[in-house]
Amino acid sequence: MADGMDDRGSEEEYFSRRNWEAIEKLRAKIRLAAEAKAAGISTMNCPRCDGNLQEKSFEEVLIDTCDNCGGVWLDSGELEQLMKRDQDGWFSRLWFAEG
Repeated sequence: MADGMDDRGSEEEYFSRRNWEAIEKLRAKIRLAAEAKAAGISTMNCPRCDGNLQEKSFEEVLIDTCDNCGGVWLDSGELEQLMKRDQDGWFSRLWFAEG
C-alpha cells in the first residue's frame, strides 16, 4: 500500500513540475512579446516565407509587412478599420460588390 502512495506523490510532483515549467515558458514568451512590441518589431514570422514581420502604419492602422516577400498581414479588426477609412473607395467596393 505504501508503494501506491509513493507513486501518487511522485506523479503529483511530476505534473506540478511540468505545470511550473509550462507557466515559466509562457511568462518568457509574454516578456519577449512585450519587449518586441516596445521596440516596434513583431515576434511572428511571415506565414508565407518565414521572413520577419514588421509593424507599419498605413492609413493610421498598424499592419504587419514581411521584410522578405513583401506580404501584408492584418490582425483582427484591421481590415474593418481600413474599410471604414475608405468609405466609398475601391477597397469598400471590392468587398461589398454585388455579383
